[in-house]
Amino acid sequence: MARVPNKHNRDQNLDFQGMLSDLQGWELSLKEKDKKLKAQSHSPGDNGKRVSMTSANQFGYSRNSDPITRISSSLLHDEESPDANSEKELGNEYFKQKKFNEAIDCYSRSIALSPSAVAYANRAMAYLKIKRFEEAENDCTEALNLDDRYIKAYSRRATARKELGKLKESIEDSEFALRLEPDNQEVKKQHADVKDLYKKEVLKKASAAAARDSTQEAKRVGVTEIQTGHTKVGGKPSDAGSGSKTARISVASGNISSKPQSYGPLEGGKTLKVNPQGVQSLDKKREQKTAVQELASRAASRVAAEAAKNLSPPKTAYQFEVSWKGLSGDPALQATFLKAISPTTLPQLFKNALSAPILIDIIKCVATLFMEETELAVKFLDNLTKVSRFDMIIMCLSAADKTDLHKMWEEVFSNTNKTEYSETLSKLQSKYCPVR
Repeated sequence: MARVPNKHNRDQNLDFQGMLSDLQGWELSLKEKDKKLKAQSHSPGDNGKRVSMTSANQFGYSRNSDPITRISSSLLHDEESPDANSEKELGNEYFKQKKFNEAIDCYSRSIALSPSAVAYANRAMAYLKIKRFEEAENDCTEALNLDDRYIKAYSRRATARKELGKLKESIEDSEFALRLEPDNQEVKKQHADVKDLYKKEVLKKASAAAARDSTQEAKRVGVTEIQTGHTKVGGKPSDAGSGSKTARISVASGNISSKPQSYGPLEGGKTLKVNPQGVQSLDKKREQKTAVQELASRAASRVAAEAAKNLSPPKTAYQFEVSWKGLSGDPALQATFLKAISPTTLPQLFKNALSAPILIDIIKCVATLFMEETELAVKFLDNLTKVSRFDMIIMCLSAADKTDLHKMWEEVFSNTNKTEYSETLSKLQSKYCPVR
């Protein structure tokens, strides 16, 4: 018994017949066009070459449609228009050959085509090789503006700054690089070297200051040497012979004459002349002189704090961390520094460079602002959660930090009468203090 085709099969047959009709119509159309082209090819005044080109163009073909021709043309075009990466690679080859100026030119073209942290840092290295330290420092700074966790840029800028005499800044760069990569032996050595150099520089300045103070003190007390052929003590000739090289000075309190006394002879026939009024305070001044070394050592520790008092908003996480640590002994100054930063810029400022200790410090600082500047404090808390890897940082906090954070939230952020922030703070609490 024959099967009766269902509706679906009938529709498919109709579609197929329609498609077949279309193909037949297209074939007839092509034949008609071909006849016309042949007629044109035999017409007087036209040559076959022209008709052939016309025919090719009419059907959408051209000499450039050949795949091999297209590929060759593309390759040729690429060679004539180098990209940023090829220029950077060429610069690397020149650098290996110690052709540093040529390398700099290649890196410059790469930067002009597409700026990258690597190209800037590579050009900085080439600048270091030809002792153009200021340009090297600037290029490293540009590299860090593009990638503020690029260790090579910190290390190379530390080298440039050391050569420029910016020892404190060089130490900061090497310290930050070391925090990013604690096991990097090259950075460890660099940090130790520049730190030793900085200590020597501070000691040298302290010694110069001590010598200067000592000279001024000697002049004030009134100790001088005068050239003479003989020596008198208390107005009488001394028993010491002219060949004696030293003279003992013995001064008893209350028995000092108001007149200047001469003691000697010294080597070369010199006599030491002492103003008695000055001798009484000499011991006290010696104690002050001893204190100069201690004051000088304190000066080194003050340098960072003084520099950190520049409260202009930082542009990178590195700048923030350096300034923040410089103000670590002054919570009020830290709060002022934090308020100089717009809360909405925090995600862009830190990117992926926010560390757990800095986060906890910022939250503690925000807690001090909460009662008097609640709106600003809430904005800081909200925008901190938008910083990259925030959830991961919170999850990896130490047990002690988590305890402190929970306590801080309960005692400060949850303890407010300003109901307009209650809902926001409740949502933020789930991010800062997730359920354990």
